[in-house]
Amino acid sequence: MSSFDLKKSTKQGVAESYYFVLKAGNGQIIAQSEMYATKQSALKGIESVKENAPVAQINDLT
Repeated sequence: MSSFDLKKSTKQGVAESYYFVLKAGNGQIIAQSEMYATKQSALKGIESVKENAPVAQINDLT
């Protein structure tokens, strides 16, 4: 089963920020989000992916 990992940036010299990674059932990272200024914003980003990804179309730009 895939899962979302919510993380806090540990990069020194950068304002506190949050991001998430989407992992496949085997633990491989499928996607990583942008950086969010607040934990609440990152959680909203997760909800957006959960809501919108099932209907996302594929655009083959090769």
